[in-house]
Amino acid sequence: MKTLADPPAVIITTAYHEYALEGYELNVLDYLLKPYAFERFLAAVKKAKNLKQSGVTANEPSKDYLLISIQLKKVKIYFSEIQYIESQKEYVKIVTHDNSYLTKMGTHEIEQLLLPYLFQRIHRSFIIAIHKVRSFNSEIVEINGNNITVGRGYKDVLKSL
Repeated sequence: MKTLADPPAVIITTAYHEYALEGYELNVLDYLLKPYAFERFLAAVKKAKNLKQSGVTANEPSKDYLLISIQLKKVKIYFSEIQYIESQKEYVKIVTHDNSYLTKMGTHEIEQLLLPYLFQRIHRSFIIAIHKVRSFNSEIVEINGNNITVGRGYKDVLKSL
């Protein structure tokens, strides 16, 4: 009996960040914004390799939200609502347009749950939603009236965005 091959894993490369959300809705595997670092390209290829080895197909719908624990209950926060995430010792504060959530989790741990083409770490303590940035310079990123400091080690990352 003949079976259809698994659909290909698609990685988009473009200079236009405004299409990232649309790409996510189409279940693309990854979204590389030009110019991107070689390490970022390798991460996307590794993601494709891991997907193939896991047996999961690229067209399976992926989550568009985080599910976090807050005071003995689970809360769903959609990626599209997140503006930025701030580390506060052993907690992270997830800030949306109309609310903020504090959960016991490390910044590195939550960074692993985020979609790399939608979010970027710009400081030891801050991860931003790229599509929510209103203005920026080499020192500050402004999101919805909040000024977020860019860490010294992240200035080149910001330039590449």
